[in-house]
Amino acid sequence: MAVCTFFGHRDCPWTIRPRLREVLVELIEHKNVQIFYVGNQGAFDVMAHSVLKELSDDYPWITYGVVLAYLPGKDCENMDDSMVPEGIETVPKRFAISWRNRWMLKRADYVVCYVSRGWGGAAQFLQAAMRAKKIVYNLATLSE
Repeated sequence: MAVCTFFGHRDCPWTIRPRLREVLVELIEHKNVQIFYVGNQGAFDVMAHSVLKELSDDYPWITYGVVLAYLPGKDCENMDDSMVPEGIETVPKRFAISWRNRWMLKRADYVVCYVSRGWGGAAQFLQAAMRAKKIVYNLATLSE
């Protein structure tokens, strides 16, 4: 059983959604990916989460978790599919997103990303995934 995680720009275009779905179906059907970890910081994370929700109806054996970078507040709603990685409570808030991303990357075999520029957190974690020899699907460079 394999694991996949996601990294992408906060402002990715919604036009990549069909390609994202296609890649995830490929991973589920042909690469035995059954566990997915996604963040909650921007448009790419929201898109990945919504596609995973849809796919869980067709592939009920997959599991996914929205991995939070910050401990949820008392008024937090809809926490059914979210998780807090052990140890995040000791991380200073300004480092929490990077710490969470490293946590997800460490557990992943595959990385699906949308990185169209060479700077920022998404680009940093794309480079980290490549250094770690993860199998990467960059939706910004895959032909449509």
